[in-house]
Amino acid sequence: MVTADFDWPHLVFSAGAGLGVLLIGVGVLVLCAGIAGTLRRLNGTLDEVDRQIAALSAPVAETLSHVGGIADTADATVARLSGVVGSLESVASNVVKTSDLANRAVAPAIVNVGATLTGISAGVRRLFIGGRSDSDPGKN
Repeated sequence: MVTADFDWPHLVFSAGAGLGVLLIGVGVLVLCAGIAGTLRRLNGTLDEVDRQIAALSAPVAETLSHVGGIADTADATVARLSGVVGSLESVASNVVKTSDLANRAVAPAIVNVGATLTGISAGVRRLFIGGRSDSDPGKN
């Protein structure tokens, strides 16, 4: 028989350290199991969100294409309106030029007609009244 002295403090320390490491390992296992459950629920929630977004994507895409069509129509209308405005500006410019030309052509004729009428009225007055029409009876 072999008798040996046991180093009891060393043996108790080693057993305690092993038990501590075992408990830490079990704690990490429980922690990882809890995180795995949370991540599993999160994965299910994200799958449901993906399904809901997929259901919404068709109406949203249709709405965006409709809005794009409206924007294109508005752009085309603005382009046509700018062409119409350009034409109106050209017409207005031509009307101004024409009225200015008519004014220059008619104004001297009106002045001439006015002068002629003044001369005729002075001649008729002299013919019927006699003498100058601009002199007062009290003046020489």
